[in-house]
Amino acid sequence: MKKYLKEFGTFPDVTVMLLILLICASLTVPHILDIWTWVALAVGIMTYATSEYIIHRFLFHIKTPENPFMLKMIKRLHYDHHVDPDDLKLLFLPLWFSIPGFIIYGLIVFLVTGSASLAVAFATGLVAYFLYYEWKHYVAHKPIQPRTNMGKNIKKHHLLHHFKNENYWFGVTHTSFDKTLGTFKENKDVEKSTTARNLENRI
Repeated sequence: MKKYLKEFGTFPDVTVMLLILLICASLTVPHILDIWTWVALAVGIMTYATSEYIIHRFLFHIKTPENPFMLKMIKRLHYDHHVDPDDLKLLFLPLWFSIPGFIIYGLIVFLVTGSASLAVAFATGLVAYFLYYEWKHYVAHKPIQPRTNMGKNIKKHHLLHHFKNENYWFGVTHTSFDKTLGTFKENKDVEKSTTARNLENRI
């Protein structure tokens, strides 16, 4: 396990996000006794837990763009990950996608609350859950056996998303939205897709 933790933590994009989390957390700690700080942290966590599914299903699996620039971008963000699911360079979300998104989220919270400390607390929860997402995604594609039944179930269905049918099992850290929105089914009830490994060739 140590080698996997090292590989995960030293991957450049992950390392940068860990540093950002450390900075955000250090700015949040002085306000930790404020109940609204905990609310902001929780909202940040729930925001990423929600956007994980929405972004994966509705952005990363969009119909193949005709615009060359958009196609190149979506290939890097997700299409190529389906072609080669175990390529570490394609496994993690790139900083040029993640950081601007986090900044936008943080600015929205700041504009709504008028509080820099609450915006930073929100960002702490957001980035913390993002890193949890990246870890669970990493575990799904590595020969690591999750210890809990929930972890084993999530890994199983994420791999089915890659190797069985790309139209189901979009959740990486949880299956709540899959089960709510009809994209969770048992393996035996889903036909094998011919484009699970090549999203670009979908009709």
